[in-house]
Amino acid sequence: MMLRRNERVLENIPVGALGIIPLDGCKEMGHHVDDYIVKWRHEDGHAFKDDVVFNGYEKDTYLIDAKVPRFGSGEAKGIIAESVRGRDIYLMVDVCNYSLTYSLTGCINHMSPDDHYQNLKRVIAAIGGKARRINVIMPFLYESRQHKRSSRESLDCALALQELVRMGVDNIITFDAHDPRVQNAIPLSGFETVRPTYQFVKGLLRTHKDLKIDSDHMMAISPDEGATERAVYLANVLNLDMGMFYKRRDYTKIVDGRNPIVAHEFLGSSVEGKDVIILDDMISSGDSILDVAKQLKNRKAKRIFAAATFGLFTNGLSKFDKAYEEGLIDGILTSNLIYQTPELLKRPYYINCDMSKYIALMIDTLNHDGSINSILNPSERIVDIVERYNRGEEV
Repeated sequence: MMLRRNERVLENIPVGALGIIPLDGCKEMGHHVDDYIVKWRHEDGHAFKDDVVFNGYEKDTYLIDAKVPRFGSGEAKGIIAESVRGRDIYLMVDVCNYSLTYSLTGCINHMSPDDHYQNLKRVIAAIGGKARRINVIMPFLYESRQHKRSSRESLDCALALQELVRMGVDNIITFDAHDPRVQNAIPLSGFETVRPTYQFVKGLLRTHKDLKIDSDHMMAISPDEGATERAVYLANVLNLDMGMFYKRRDYTKIVDGRNPIVAHEFLGSSVEGKDVIILDDMISSGDSILDVAKQLKNRKAKRIFAAATFGLFTNGLSKFDKAYEEGLIDGILTSNLIYQTPELLKRPYYINCDMSKYIALMIDTLNHDGSINSILNPSERIVDIVERYNRGEEV
């Protein structure tokens, strides 16, 4: 049965009064999440909300006043301006928000993922063990690209997860972890990695009204071996064919710390005349996705859509603008889980997939100690939205 928000069974007593702390760089998303939960709890009117154990259940805001001021030397401290004793706290952090700056002995310094991660630890330290439960929502998992050893290297992601657990964090919720097996570093703690496949499908269907979603007209494409599982999942849910590329590298050379890609080799049935969706966890510089798009166009693919959970666009947007003008790509879908530049949001080919309602749903359910299993598996919701789209209904 497909789970809708108003069909959840939330008879469980909340773990504690709800508290949400969005850190600097994640404030906008935090306010959206808070607005949803405030609205739902005012509308629903829980049967037990006057019970003493539901104290603080219905409020005008669940946001907690917390800040991380810095000294002139660049050092900082976490401050929480209200009581969090006995609360179920949800900390939200965007480690990719490089738009924030701070003064470092008079120089302007942009915040790096390391700075955001330190701020998260500072706020946890300020809570001082007084919360009932601490949950961290970190959409882009800190250091997730350094998830395994290939030589004498540090294992930064595993270290960070262990550090958070040692500090008292009970649950870590992330989105589309680069490699979910990193949770093996904390096998006895809560770790969820969520995929925004449903939001991608919804974004695409809302923007393009003439899609034919079947194996004769559409394909799911994995740009490399690491993203295969994402493409397999979408292909299975939508009954599409799936194809994948693998990167042929030159292992005799090292350029910028890695072996250069010689070519992208394709495995799969013909893409000729079909719309294709390329699925990946992130678009970093974009070279890889654009090279894959070029290969698909050479194989006579019709329209090309690239969907990635995180749009980093580390080398700017000019190459994507050029690819769009040349008809190489027709749309790029990424989520608002990390910082989006105003320039990106204005691009005609960009489709923004909002995740705030989804995060609010998870927080509201988890606060009641409800199961989020059906929230994590969106296959029935995807099938439902495609059926409505095929009937010509608004999605």
